Amino acid sequence: MSLQLRRTIQTFASSITRGHKCSLVDKNKNLSELSKLGQTDAARKMFDNMPEKDEFTWNTMIAAYANVGRLVEARQVFEEVPIKSSITWSSLICGYCKHGFEIEGFELFWQMQSEGHIPSQFTLGSILRMCAIKGLLSRGEQIHGYAIKTCFDVNVFVMTGLIDMYAKSKRILEAECIFQIMSHGKNHVTWTAMINGYSQNGDALRAIQCFSNMHSEGIEANQYTFPGVLTSCAALYDNRFGVQVHSCIVKGGFEANVFVQSSLIDMYSKCGDLHSAKKALELMEVDHAVSWNSMILGCVRHGVPEEALSLFKRMHASDMEVDEFTYPSVLNSLACIQYVKNGKCLHCMVVKTGYESYKLVSNALIDMYAKQGELACAVSVFNNMVEKDVISWTSLVTGCAHNGSYEEALKFFCEMRMAKIEPDQIIIASVLSSCSELALLELGQQVHADFIKSGLDASLSVDNSLLTMYANCGYLEDAKRIFNLMQMRNVISWTALIVAYAQNGKGKESLRFYDEMIASGIEPDFITFIGLLFACSHTGLVEHGKKYFDSMKKDYGIRPSADHYACMIDLLGRAGKIQEAEKLVNEMDIAPDATVWKALLAACRVHGSTDLAEKASIALFQLEPQDAAPYVMLSNIYSAAGKWKDAAKLRRKMKLKGVNKEPGYSWIEMNGVVHTFISEGRSHPKSDEIYSKLDDVITLIKEAGYVPDLNFSLHDINEEGRERSLSYHSEKLAIAFGLLCVPNGVPIRIYKNLRVCGDCHNAMKFMSGVFGCHIILRDSNCFHHFKEGICSCGDYW
Repeated sequence: MSLQLRRTIQTFASSITRGHKCSLVDKNKNLSELSKLGQTDAARKMFDNMPEKDEFTWNTMIAAYANVGRLVEARQVFEEVPIKSSITWSSLICGYCKHGFEIEGFELFWQMQSEGHIPSQFTLGSILRMCAIKGLLSRGEQIHGYAIKTCFDVNVFVMTGLIDMYAKSKRILEAECIFQIMSHGKNHVTWTAMINGYSQNGDALRAIQCFSNMHSEGIEANQYTFPGVLTSCAALYDNRFGVQVHSCIVKGGFEANVFVQSSLIDMYSKCGDLHSAKKALELMEVDHAVSWNSMILGCVRHGVPEEALSLFKRMHASDMEVDEFTYPSVLNSLACIQYVKNGKCLHCMVVKTGYESYKLVSNALIDMYAKQGELACAVSVFNNMVEKDVISWTSLVTGCAHNGSYEEALKFFCEMRMAKIEPDQIIIASVLSSCSELALLELGQQVHADFIKSGLDASLSVDNSLLTMYANCGYLEDAKRIFNLMQMRNVISWTALIVAYAQNGKGKESLRFYDEMIASGIEPDFITFIGLLFACSHTGLVEHGKKYFDSMKKDYGIRPSADHYACMIDLLGRAGKIQEAEKLVNEMDIAPDATVWKALLAACRVHGSTDLAEKASIALFQLEPQDAAPYVMLSNIYSAAGKWKDAAKLRRKMKLKGVNKEPGYSWIEMNGVVHTFISEGRSHPKSDEIYSKLDDVITLIKEAGYVPDLNFSLHDINEEGRERSLSYHSEKLAIAFGLLCVPNGVPIRIYKNLRVCGDCHNAMKFMSGVFGCHIILRDSNCFHHFKEGICSCGDYW
């Protein structure tokens, strides 16, 4: 019991012993002190023993109950008051407003006036504070109207309440108007309300300007002012002004205030000054979870996750309270540094402390597991969540997409939409990327339409994903249209367009877009140069390719990666410069990887260099012993050179080592259904019609001059069998299905997991001419647009 309380009770007891000789004024004074100290029961005991009560006595007892939230008892005392004044009504109204009972508060407010009592500035202030906290804008506007009618709109207390109410209701212009109307009487509370209003409404610059004006007016800030202006400094990354505010804090003696200290740490952390943030943290007299959380989050944001983990360990070792805001930051740091074991340990701690049920923590767990490639764990956490929000779904969908589980990403997205959860820009971008990777044009178009209907703001990531999706599905015109409509473009946007045109056989346009990108002031990155070299390779622009390869290192300081070397070797190999390609492999700054050797082997396949092909294959057998590609490519090179024994020996070796060739398949999407075909496969419901149609197609294109190229068929069967096998390749079956089902005039879009064989490529040229159709084939390398007997690749693929 405090000394002040003990003295008050002793005075009360003494007054009873003296036979109530103490005056009513003294008793009221003691009653008021008990009320202020929160000793409501002691105050009530004193109240009941007072033979004489005046208006102050009754009002004090009502206020005592109202302040601590005992509103039923406050109302009972209120009903017993013999004569109610405006203060009596206000005491009860303030209690209801303070504890958030807006309906009762407003009913009493209107009843008070109907009984002829005029509310005071404190009544209006209490109601406005409740409106501000609970976002009751329309009610607040009614009070504003009442204040104007009763001339309370010039009262500083009421005007400050109006500023706070409008600011918290996202009506900052109204708050600013009232603030500017106040010609005099602005106190530190008024200024603070305006500063915090600007800060909370995202106008950090005006918050800082308002703080500067307050300082110029000679108004002293307090512990409620500094957090708002420091938050604004953080939003603008204005470390310099933040340091000046810090100086004001020290001069004003507020450095020990936990909320001010936490805001300082948060400001320094967000501005990237982790040294000052840590110094402020070390100076705290009492450790507070909010401050440590800000410091940990700052470390994660600025790329020092190890420091974040170190801080968490110190926090945990000191038995400091770890809350639902601590765990997400620490989990983010673990996601950054791929500590799977530590992530699972932290998950155990989350479960033990009972925070797994917090949405914020569970969402961070899903994100952490997804980024570490532990999708099963991410799905498990997700399934155990009682309530899921858009962040929960986004973390899972983006995690699946990030790990290459595109079908899973789309499955979860569809479940999310069925659960009536509205997507945000992040998940839309991930879903579009998944559609892009799987070449699911129709689903991608539906997601695009859904995004437009949603009314969500334009997003650079969504625009880039849309551009890439349309480009990867062969819709070059739509990709260019998206690009032209983009309000903002970055290097990803330009690179996506460069690659799109290169893959669709328009290499020269790719180079033109590169020139436009440089002219716009955007510098290329290493992916841009892969796109450029790919464009040069598929257009035969050897000298241009060499120029870009040199420029990459010389002009932009980008060290060539294995992918760049592979593109250059492919460029030289296609152009018949095999020796130059081999020389480049020998002169590489880095060790050649499988991508490089495969590019060299592909060049040997085109130009029949058996010795060099054997050298490249040996390197690939060592680097990727279970990859069938080098076996198949070398076998084809042997067969083309008439080395049947070597080809047969290589196939036996492949079988002995258990190396399996990836089966080739093609697919076509129609009305949301994907139809898949394998060579000579008959699993499709319409297989009889498809084979009959294909036989007719082969007959017609033969009449037009098509001759089957048996070099692309199996060599261990007779000629008739080889030709029949060649006729029923997966891409030819897909074309026959397209000719049966795709409406006239609509392009037939085929996708293949491997490179299209030379015979199928030739056959499709004839098909496009004979049937007058536009065939678009995307194989593992590029797009082929067949039209009027010509392919967009110029037979250079």
